[in-house]
Amino acid sequence: MTAKIRIACVGLGWVAQHRHIPAILRNPAYKLVGLIDRHEGRAEKLAARYGLEHFAQTDRIENVSWLDEVDAICIGAPPMDHAALCLAALGAGKHVLTEKPFALSLAEGEEMVATAAKAGKTLAIVHNFQFSRAARKLEADLKAGRLGTLHRLAAIQYGNPKRRLPSWYEKLPLGLFYDESPHFFYLLRSIAGDTMTLAHAHGVAGQNGETTPSLVHLLYRNASGLPITIDCQFDSAVSEWHLMVTGEKYVALVDIFRDIYIRLPNDGAHKAGQILRTSFAALSQHLLQHIPNGLALLCGRLDYGNDEIFARFGKAISSGLPPDRIGGTEALAVLRLQHEATKSIEEKLYP
Repeated sequence: MTAKIRIACVGLGWVAQHRHIPAILRNPAYKLVGLIDRHEGRAEKLAARYGLEHFAQTDRIENVSWLDEVDAICIGAPPMDHAALCLAALGAGKHVLTEKPFALSLAEGEEMVATAAKAGKTLAIVHNFQFSRAARKLEADLKAGRLGTLHRLAAIQYGNPKRRLPSWYEKLPLGLFYDESPHFFYLLRSIAGDTMTLAHAHGVAGQNGETTPSLVHLLYRNASGLPITIDCQFDSAVSEWHLMVTGEKYVALVDIFRDIYIRLPNDGAHKAGQILRTSFAALSQHLLQHIPNGLALLCGRLDYGNDEIFARFGKAISSGLPPDRIGGTEALAVLRLQHEATKSIEEKLYP
């Protein structure tokens, strides 16, 4: 395709407004044609803000009169609506990019992928943090072998329940775990490979009867036996998401929220000089990235890999090839990991 990709957004919550729409407007390959949302006046108000001719108030894209002017649909609606919206869009001959979680069941996800293949349309998933600045620095170090032999992968999440959260998350299996765990699964898979075998799952129920547990601990092994852990606390006093890769030569840390990458050298005997070296390395690397990233965050330009997501989606549409690292195969692999972990934890919490 040489013409711009005409795209519409459906589901205009926080993610669509602060991630999807800005990324589309920054990418010259796209033309934002219209906006769709079920809430009264939301699509009309945002369309006026961006000078768009088309908008619709509906939860069914079949009801949209101007859909024939669109090549692709970006879905930012709640997860329980992903499958229906995706299948309707594919049925109307549109390419689809959908937010995570991909679907609520494996059957839904498999139907979405099969329908896209049958229709000959691109289907992609917003697995964005793997393309953040910090994650790309980690990827470069791993490809260069700078960390040495890997000893452990770990994803750590602390979530303050008072932070901005979607209104619907408690309707999902295990609540916030189901909504947010895809980020950790695709990040870990990008390092560990396709084979992650669940060795142990443990959960602690929420204190007030919430669907979201208080704690989740998961232990995996990959094909080479590398231990991989995911630890989540959903009733923390602070909100932090981190990815840690322990290597023979270095420990690599990705601060996901701040998009900061830190590489700490092996500290040997852990003597005073080595301790100070580690402290200086951590402080200097954090500060050098914190200043520009903080300014980008304040200006709304810390995109957390979303620009790359739309670039890859557009390239796949134009080339007719599967979207690189964000296609249906990757979406289903993460969905399977989600459901395996969710089932294991639910069986322990609610025998």
